[in-house]
Amino acid sequence: MVRHNGGVSEPDDVPIKEMVRPVSADEEAMEPVELIEQSGAIMRTGRLMLAAGTASYRVAQAMQAVAQSLGVDAHHAQVSLTDITATSRRGRIFRTELVTNSVFSVNTDRIVALDRMRRTMPEHTTAAEVHKTLDNIEARGARYPVIANAAFAGAACGGFALLNHARLLEIVAVFLAAGLGQYVRRLLMMRHFNIFGVTMAAAAVATGVYMSSMALLNVTGVQVSTHAAGYISAVLFLLPGFALITGALDMAKMDITAGISRIAFGTMITLGATVSVWAVSLFGTLEISERPEANLPVAADIALWAGGTAVGVLGFALMFNSAWRLALSAAAIGAIANTGRLFAMDQGVAIQTATAAACVLVGVLAAWAARGGRFPVITLSVPAVLVMVPGVTAHEAVVSLNRGDYGTAVAGVLLVVLVVLSIMVGLVVAKLLTDREWAFTQTEQSWHHIDTAK
Repeated sequence: MVRHNGGVSEPDDVPIKEMVRPVSADEEAMEPVELIEQSGAIMRTGRLMLAAGTASYRVAQAMQAVAQSLGVDAHHAQVSLTDITATSRRGRIFRTELVTNSVFSVNTDRIVALDRMRRTMPEHTTAAEVHKTLDNIEARGARYPVIANAAFAGAACGGFALLNHARLLEIVAVFLAAGLGQYVRRLLMMRHFNIFGVTMAAAAVATGVYMSSMALLNVTGVQVSTHAAGYISAVLFLLPGFALITGALDMAKMDITAGISRIAFGTMITLGATVSVWAVSLFGTLEISERPEANLPVAADIALWAGGTAVGVLGFALMFNSAWRLALSAAAIGAIANTGRLFAMDQGVAIQTATAAACVLVGVLAAWAARGGRFPVITLSVPAVLVMVPGVTAHEAVVSLNRGDYGTAVAGVLLVVLVVLSIMVGLVVAKLLTDREWAFTQTEQSWHHIDTAK
């Protein structure tokens, strides 16, 4: 089992080996002790990768790499969002184990470390050496303190607000609101509070602080409207981007069970945040009319799009516990792709077409930046595409639904679904173009064939 510490999975205080009941020599002699130890190392690798938030196919791939290095004849794993079932076989004996996962967070620093371990596994190793490497990875805590993590969330949402045409004071309010919301989220997660309760509480804090800030400004004589652009931007740090995108990639690999569970989880998290966003909005009046864009030169528009996107992506990447080098790479990729997307839309290209093309570009650039195993591609691509999610449109659809304007609500929901699907399709296409190992299905060998080959 694992515990959660602000986005970083850590082992329980009591090591697993100390929790195991001692066995007699005669009893141990009846068991395939070496295979049990090997299976334990393989399962621990998979559990840590799953808890870090990476895609199920990468979890299975890492487990396979460890199994091969340990000398296991054959290994098969079934990975979902909440558990891993795996069978390891050596000669005529086999062992099947099940581990569960209760950590639903993202830790890109751990994803990078585990992926590097997967890529650099020696030809032969032992279970003890694997555990030693995993101990070192688990011992690495969060890169940034809670306050810094909250500030990164605030910066990410501030970048979102700028792209959604929010005014300067609104962007400042978004920064404070999102930062406080993320701070509360981290504290609750460190106390193992229910994930849906965490999401609802964090969304309520963020939107409540934003509404209060706008009201305070108006009381002090600063006339500002409480527009949905800023209001929704304040909660976009709760977007379950990793769950939705890894779910789409799993489904594209025909791992339907894992994909559906991840997408269902991402949808439920989004709905949990939406409930709080809607409830808090009842205590004030939100302006949802589309704001006219400022009549700026093209160069100024491009600079604002690139700057807002870069800040947003950088904030998200750092919030996910990324190293600065990785975060800056993701920010550059996002700025290039999203600026091109917004420019294309400004020239009349349909939003779904521009979004799909931009996501293909994100995937290609991420694969290029990750070449040689420097970073897992997903740690670059997910932060880069989160700024493309139409959060304001989604809220407008909810408000319209509450008002009984079902036509507008349905149109808004369909647009959001279309854009999200465009993001997923774009990333899948990029994966097909850049990752031969992912694009071509490897035929599994049967047990008999493996034994004969040996």
